[in-house]
Amino acid sequence: MTELGIGIGWRPEIADAVEGLSGIDWVEVVAENICADHLPDSLTRLRERGVTVVPHGVSLGLGGADRPDPARLAALGEKAVALGAPLVTEHIAFVRAGGPLTATPQLEAGHLLPVPRTWDALDVLCENVRIAQDALPVPLALENIAALVSWPGEEMSEGRFLAELVERTGVRLLVDVANLHTNHVNRGEDPARALSELPVEAIAYVHVAGGVERDGVWHDTHAHPVPEAVLDVLADLASRVAPPGVLLERDDDFPPAEELADELRAIRRTITAVDTRSSAGFRPGPPGAVAAHQHGARSSKPAPRGALLIGAGARVSGGPMPGVTPVVPVAPAPTPTPTPGARQRVAVAQAALLSALVAGTPVPEGFDSRRLGVQGRALAAKRAGVVAKVAPELPEILGKGYRPAFLAYARSRPMTGGYRRDALDFAEHLLVAGRPEDPAARRRLTEWWQDRSGSRPPGRATRLVRAARHALVRK
Repeated sequence: MTELGIGIGWRPEIADAVEGLSGIDWVEVVAENICADHLPDSLTRLRERGVTVVPHGVSLGLGGADRPDPARLAALGEKAVALGAPLVTEHIAFVRAGGPLTATPQLEAGHLLPVPRTWDALDVLCENVRIAQDALPVPLALENIAALVSWPGEEMSEGRFLAELVERTGVRLLVDVANLHTNHVNRGEDPARALSELPVEAIAYVHVAGGVERDGVWHDTHAHPVPEAVLDVLADLASRVAPPGVLLERDDDFPPAEELADELRAIRRTITAVDTRSSAGFRPGPPGAVAAHQHGARSSKPAPRGALLIGAGARVSGGPMPGVTPVVPVAPAPTPTPTPGARQRVAVAQAALLSALVAGTPVPEGFDSRRLGVQGRALAAKRAGVVAKVAPELPEILGKGYRPAFLAYARSRPMTGGYRRDALDFAEHLLVAGRPEDPAARRRLTEWWQDRSGSRPPGRATRLVRAARHALVRK
């Protein structure tokens, strides 16, 4: 297991600040934001200083019903090689649905959506993970995600689901403690229970991030300071195993470098405080374990099926504590082929959920319609934000009208390509409707669209035909 230390997510907006931070052992970069043959100068300088760089993918969709796209896998592997990375990471999530398995148009979520914790979904996920492992040149670790909604009829807890995944595939885990806190607020799931059930010896590293609560819903924004509640979950995890690495994520509303440094110091203090108590003979566990420790009690709860047990007080990285038998690695169990029809059943369920979220179709039975509404608005808001980043000329041309215009567009037009395609489609949608009303702005938008689409802007007749076709589709 690679020892990483304390790190931070590298983003172009804070590249200079990251280079200037002291005590940074490693960084993580969103894989889709870099090219293997043209790495950002900042990352090159960090590597020359001996800073480890780990690519973190967001678009594989290993939890989806389809098998992983070979081109996406190849691209992720090329970036790992170019960065000299010891591993790559992705998510236990689906990001698109529909297509041949459901005989419906493929839709893109533009974000990470939760996989149902069912045996069907687990079988599909495990086969997809094995395909990815065979294709990638370095080990793979997978991250638990945050969610606003719960699937009806789930058959396992999150910890049990992760333990089964590790047992079958041998994949490593990227445990996001902020996501555990999010799921505690939004879905009533106990972070301590999840940590007690998952195989902590499989942890590759840990994510820490901030968020905000609105109307009883926790939004994992990565744009707010890390709250104490998330640091408490980090302390609980560190009480069970010494994480090989801990990383601070920040994706928006970037604060001054000193505030980032303060958050990194808080993370280090949290880990150090647990280490200090451990060296004094005390390993804090989940809530309620303190009294049991003081009375010499031991938990009688059986380990979940699939968990790999380690000795009490063992520290996976840095070796076991004195007097503890070292952990013996266990080979992953053979991954069964998904049962007949499992992929199609997962595909139909995921397509129905995603269509409700981004295309306004009826809410599938068993889901909380209010929560789906919150999730759908969050997806649209994220989509608007990302399009503004990949095509900054659009908010510049449209001014304050950009966001309401894009959200209105997104309500009836799901994303079917990438964000750059979405930006072009949004611009064409406005031009077809004869917008923006200001002639100068419309002329600038037309030129922008033409420069990037390689086509002539739609004429009046084309606009009328497309508008009529769209009206028929909506009916």
